[in-house]
Amino acid sequence: MGPAKMGMRNTPPLALPPMSSSSPTLRLSELALGQHAEVKAMHCAESLAQRLTALGFRAGKPLQVLRAGKMAGPLHVRLGTTDVILRRSEAAQIEVLPTAAAAAGDGPRA
Repeated sequence: MGPAKMGMRNTPPLALPPMSSSSPTLRLSELALGQHAEVKAMHCAESLAQRLTALGFRAGKPLQVLRAGKMAGPLHVRLGTTDVILRRSEAAQIEVLPTAAAAAGDGPRA
């Protein structure tokens, strides 16, 4: 039984719309280490959006970039008490709004 008969479809990822220079939003992959932001939207295939939602990525959810792998490696992101490692290609499909740093005790762990 093929994917079409099972009700699954192979949906290509949606491209993130171009952002104007006056837009305060960024892609998650563009945040600096230690920077805080809030999830605005996910511009990706439905299957990836479902997986990210299950991990805690929802509009309005605060996050922080803790670490980044070398040579365009994965990103270590904290959403509340959940730590998630994302491929940069996946992080590039998440639109975020940078926010002011949270309380002093909320930084990366040593």
